[in-house]
Amino acid sequence: MENSQNIESASQNPEQNDDEISLLDLIAVLLHYKFMIIAVTGLAIIGALVFSIISLKLPPEKSPLPNQFTPQAHMLIKEDSGSSGLSGSLSSLASLAGVSVGTGGSSRSSLANYLSTSNEYLDAVNKKFNLTERYKIEKFPVTSTRKALKKTLVSTYDDESSVFTISFTDTDPVFARDVVNFAVDWMQNRFDELGLDSNRIEKKNLEANIDATYKEILKLEKEAQNLGASVNKGVSIWGGPNVSIETARIQMELSAQQKVYEQLKTQYELLKVKMQSEQPVFQILERPEIPDMKSKPSRGKLCIIITFAAFFISVFMAFALNAWQNIKNDPEAQKKLNLKTKKESV
Repeated sequence: MENSQNIESASQNPEQNDDEISLLDLIAVLLHYKFMIIAVTGLAIIGALVFSIISLKLPPEKSPLPNQFTPQAHMLIKEDSGSSGLSGSLSSLASLAGVSVGTGGSSRSSLANYLSTSNEYLDAVNKKFNLTERYKIEKFPVTSTRKALKKTLVSTYDDESSVFTISFTDTDPVFARDVVNFAVDWMQNRFDELGLDSNRIEKKNLEANIDATYKEILKLEKEAQNLGASVNKGVSIWGGPNVSIETARIQMELSAQQKVYEQLKTQYELLKVKMQSEQPVFQILERPEIPDMKSKPSRGKLCIIITFAAFFISVFMAFALNAWQNIKNDPEAQKKLNLKTKKESV
């Protein structure tokens, strides 16, 4: 009974059976056009290999696919959990710049992310290395150079380790290393200018004061030597008291400067001990090196992608040609196409 129902349904829907595609038919089509599929895929492989070899042999400025190198520098940014207000404002600045910062991140990491996309930072790199000319940008030089730099000069921050990374990609590994070094120094100087690391600022001020005091001591000692030399050569009786007063003044100032120098040196040495026991706000962990291995492109992966793409395109062409042949051999299909063509022309 069930078989009779199946036969009856099949007889009622003959077109449905005709429309079913069997796996053998598909294999038959592929076998019929196997030489075309092999030829297209083989030509694609040869073309990809030739293109890869040519791009590798040509100099970077002429190569259509030159080797690119990406040196990196790593910095440690000290967390600052006690400045929630500053953290909120800097996070807002970072969001305005299009930088995504986690809610648990420190204000200093937010600041680093913001600075790494700021126009001041990008313009400073461009001014130092003249990237507008290097990238041959003629239209909208300032804006276009900033956009190009954002793609090659990349900064990332790891919330777990608090490590901030700056990398730059270019065909010249030495040039790329120099750009990263400049970016790191700029970032560190900007942190110092903002006064986030009080120990570094105090150390810098102490060094400047120590240097100024030492120069003043040398100046006073030279004045005392000159005054003593003039006395030894002979001074008039009328100038005797004035020489004594001037000598006493110089000795008093020299003594005062020496005491100041001793105090500054003591503070400086104590600060150095303090800084050794504390983590700085912005600490350079690793400077960039000249990379000896390219970061991209992957020519092997490119050859694989081209090979698979050519294979699938050739398979599609085989089915398209087979469909066209079936249409040419089917009078009813040709009649429908001709009728459709006539209707469209009318």
